[in-house]
Amino acid sequence: MELIRKIRAFVWSKHFLKHFGLVILTYFVVVSFVIFYLDSYTNHGQKIEVPNLIGKNVSTIKSIIEDRDLEYEILDSIYDPKKPEGTILDQDPLPTSKSLVFVKEGRIIRVRVSKKTRLVEMPSLIDKSIRFAESVLENRGLECSIEYKPSSEADGAVLEQIYKGKKIKEGQRIPIGSKIVLIVGRNEGGEPVQIPNLYGLTISEAKMRLSEIPSLVFNLNCPDCMNSEDSSNARIESQSPEFIDGVLSPAGTTVTINASKNFIGDGQ
Repeated sequence: MELIRKIRAFVWSKHFLKHFGLVILTYFVVVSFVIFYLDSYTNHGQKIEVPNLIGKNVSTIKSIIEDRDLEYEILDSIYDPKKPEGTILDQDPLPTSKSLVFVKEGRIIRVRVSKKTRLVEMPSLIDKSIRFAESVLENRGLECSIEYKPSSEADGAVLEQIYKGKKIKEGQRIPIGSKIVLIVGRNEGGEPVQIPNLYGLTISEAKMRLSEIPSLVFNLNCPDCMNSEDSSNARIESQSPEFIDGVLSPAGTTVTINASKNFIGDGQ
């Protein structure tokens, strides 16, 4: 009993009550400071609507983002030739109108944008026949033009492959649609031959006709052929040199054929 009376007397003493009060006060001050700091640091209660950026061009969204105190970064570029360069295809987080999610100040909106260029590896065409080289380039979505260089040992074979005025090595990545200049060897000798009449033929028919005359080479132009279907439907609307019955041309002559998928015959 004596011990209990002593404890009770100590608890109700001014010394104990004063220090106990200081501990409680300190606790509330520390807890209140921590809560205030966390609220301020985490922007507690702040709700910013995420704008819908899909379909907009990335070059036009700066003001939209800055007005909401947000940030953005380009996460990836996706090849899509049907859309203008820089069109936003996807965003994270999704717009609030779709996700019902709000964000806080400083949140980074990550976007994926379209690009119109896709890279492919340049093949090695050195010592390959001109027809094989053209086929390989076409399959990779590359264009080509032919230039000839006198050669007695590599007649009709590719001697050099040029891109933007410089030799290009195998494996170098270049944009689809790039033009490759093929330097092809040509033997200037040989018997003169009759240039065939290619007018109105399909591209494949013209190639077959020319393949029957190995001493001739050809250069194909079809500006409106955008895919394999266009190429298979296109027909020859002009050629140079023209077909003149009985007139012979030197072996190694280049026959330039111009085709169009919108060919309209003139009864020739």
